[in-house]
Amino acid sequence: MPTRVSATGNKPFAAVGKTFGNYQVVSLIGAGGMGDVYRARDSRLQRDVAIKVLPARFADDPDRLRRFEQEARATAALNHSNILAVYELGVHEGSPYIVTELLEGETLRDALRGGPLPARKALDYAMQIARGLAAAHDKGIVHRDLKPENLFLPRDGGVKILDFGLAKLTHTDTADAATSAPTMPSQTDPGTVMGTMGYMSPEQVRGQAADHRTDIFTLGAILYEMLSGHRAFRGDTPADTASAILREDPQELSEAGRALPPGVEHIVRHCLEKNPAERFQSARDLAFDLERLSGVSGTTSALRAIDEPRPGSRWKPGLAAAVLLAVVAAAFLAGRNLATGPSAATRSERLTFRRGFVWTARFAPDGQTIVYGATWDGKPMEVFTTRRGSPESRSLGFADADVLAISSTGELALLVNHRFAQTFASRGTLARVPLSGGAPREVLNDVAEADWSPDGSSLAVVRYLPEGGQQLEYPVGKALYSTRDGFIGNIRISPKGDRIAFLDHPGAGDDQGFVAVVDLQGKVTRLVENWSERGLAWSPNGDEIWFTAARDAGEAGRSVYGVSLRGKVRAIFRDVGVLTLADVSRDGRILVAHETERRGIIAAAAGDTQGHDWSWFDRSYARDISADGKTILFDETGEGGGEKHSVFLRRLDGSPPVRLGDGFGVALSPDTKWAMVRNLDSTASVLPTGAGEAQPLPVGNVWFFGSWSPDGKRLYFLGGPREGERKLYLMDFPGGQPKPLSTESLSGGPRGVFAMPDGKSVAVVGPPPAACSLLSIQSSELRPIPCPSGPPAGLSADGKTWYVREGSVPAMLYRSDVLTGRKEFWKEVTPPDPAGTYRMDNFQVTPDGKTYVYTYRRILSDLYLVQLPQ
Repeated sequence: MPTRVSATGNKPFAAVGKTFGNYQVVSLIGAGGMGDVYRARDSRLQRDVAIKVLPARFADDPDRLRRFEQEARATAALNHSNILAVYELGVHEGSPYIVTELLEGETLRDALRGGPLPARKALDYAMQIARGLAAAHDKGIVHRDLKPENLFLPRDGGVKILDFGLAKLTHTDTADAATSAPTMPSQTDPGTVMGTMGYMSPEQVRGQAADHRTDIFTLGAILYEMLSGHRAFRGDTPADTASAILREDPQELSEAGRALPPGVEHIVRHCLEKNPAERFQSARDLAFDLERLSGVSGTTSALRAIDEPRPGSRWKPGLAAAVLLAVVAAAFLAGRNLATGPSAATRSERLTFRRGFVWTARFAPDGQTIVYGATWDGKPMEVFTTRRGSPESRSLGFADADVLAISSTGELALLVNHRFAQTFASRGTLARVPLSGGAPREVLNDVAEADWSPDGSSLAVVRYLPEGGQQLEYPVGKALYSTRDGFIGNIRISPKGDRIAFLDHPGAGDDQGFVAVVDLQGKVTRLVENWSERGLAWSPNGDEIWFTAARDAGEAGRSVYGVSLRGKVRAIFRDVGVLTLADVSRDGRILVAHETERRGIIAAAAGDTQGHDWSWFDRSYARDISADGKTILFDETGEGGGEKHSVFLRRLDGSPPVRLGDGFGVALSPDTKWAMVRNLDSTASVLPTGAGEAQPLPVGNVWFFGSWSPDGKRLYFLGGPREGERKLYLMDFPGGQPKPLSTESLSGGPRGVFAMPDGKSVAVVGPPPAACSLLSIQSSELRPIPCPSGPPAGLSADGKTWYVREGSVPAMLYRSDVLTGRKEFWKEVTPPDPAGTYRMDNFQVTPDGKTYVYTYRRILSDLYLVQLPQ
């Protein structure tokens, strides 16, 4: 405990000189809201200890007593060098007390009064705090009130975490349930704000449930303060500070002019993500990254060989994320010659036979074993291995994981905790494990892609940047190329190790892009431009890059092409259907996934647990649902919809859809007689669903979000005279002219426009941390509101509650308060047929919450080994 004297001075308290069991109280150390702290002598073990006493007058306060006892039990359950050790809990003359180890030194707050700490020391402290938190989190204990005052720096070195008085027990060890006293409920009541302003997480500010990721956010704020010398979030009033935590990012550390190790800024930003799902997902991961930066482990390599798993490391089971590869085409029979390519001598062998999709596949060093990541029969993604001539695949036991690469020495690079960040890009934690067996070692967070160097000694990676976008690094930490929009796919190091080939996709939502190479100095060359591309590998001799692509809009499916380093393109292999290249062996054999994709619509009414399929052609996409839940607006963007795409209206009574015109659906009028449609040239129109004439919206560029007023007499939509400009417009209907409601362009990639039921305002919703606001129709005044935690699916009839979707498969629906952001779980939605379904999105919920509709995305695929002619 600190040796500083409290604000009461040296005046002895009543406890001084008393005996608490075996402890003789010597002197007062300090006082606080949770009790007084004394130095005492343990007569039995002849050692000095600290005793924290709750005064008798507070013992009758049930809440204070509960918190005091919880602090003792929570801390006593932990045995870690970075957490204050608790020896005993007792009661003396009606006053509860805790006996702990005695600490001599100062708090981190004291140390920070002299300004920022040296970077090495700050990273070392942060690493130790993260290790202590990891130990607590392993026991299901969340601190929830970390701050420099609760972090102690003993004179003999190290860091100690104090005061688990606000700790939240997230689960109870059933083995100890019979002997342990009752503890605090497992969840804080919604709306209860706990913690210290300035160090609270966004979810704490909102009064939402806090888990272990809250401590990670707070540690990020403390690390920022140790490095910069000032708080990450500051305001003139508590309300201003709360607003900064919810909506603002702290100043870049680089602007302080300090020389910091590469990667520090990334770690701090990753801790301070507003959305808990975007932060480090464990304190152990954070500690490992800090250890790598600080160099305390004594290694000079960012990624080290793995002999055994890190202590305490374990798999975090979760729902398999989405994947994009898949489908068995009936015409693609095992052993059949694929004669549609350049030569009829091409032979193929089918390797997989189950229903689902294959995301990646790689040849092992022996050239006969194939390792692939797939999800079969609606189950979570796993890593499998198979060989030629065998219809069976064997799981390697890595669930919720995908294989990124196999080294020449037989080591796997896995993506664990796998999820899909967007349609064509994954996100997870990079891990290494020998193909021969063992437990994976997690080494790097927020990774999308990875590949081994030819000698198997190092890795190239694509990682997500905290400010958005992705960065290609080789070796890890050395940036060769980055993109703020879109994504980098399928990185492969050349056989000589002098270049990295990759697919550069400028758009985040599609696979249009470029085949590119970058040398080790960061010079990028684009070889093939603006094709629809997926899958890439080097040819055996390294003189070409092989990839699968649709060359133009008229080409059905994807074929295998090769491009030289001078940009000369040739066709290698074609087949009817869609192919994705997975790998190329040393002798020229290729692994391809033959796939079929479908998007469809599921609608479910009250009492229907899974819903029914209301799809029409191959790419049905739900856009809106009527308030009575009987009509849906959707569009077709696949082959069935034609080159121009088509908008349809469908009654959920079994009657066939009615085609309204070309374009994309936006919003259905309250009486279902009109539909707002975004045209193919980015303008918009209002189309009749029955008799009537189309009416154009005379605004140059209209976004995909719009809404009708409750009485159907006005339209609200995002648009502008120039591309990228997104002002909110109002238009009287019919016959009115668009009038801008907002004076400035609304940024942040809005997720929706919703007319409030009272007819007085419109809600504009963007993804966190973009601004979300209510815009007054009369005054155009913007009123900030909390952003929903996921894409909004609709508003309740009274306008007080959002319906919000989180997750992918299955999807989790929540009810979220519009003004406070406080949310509650509503229901889990699973598709009737989950096989190959990798995404559920664009949910639309009726105001009464009785009916919902959504779009599912499915790919079914099989893996083939193709022997090309010599």
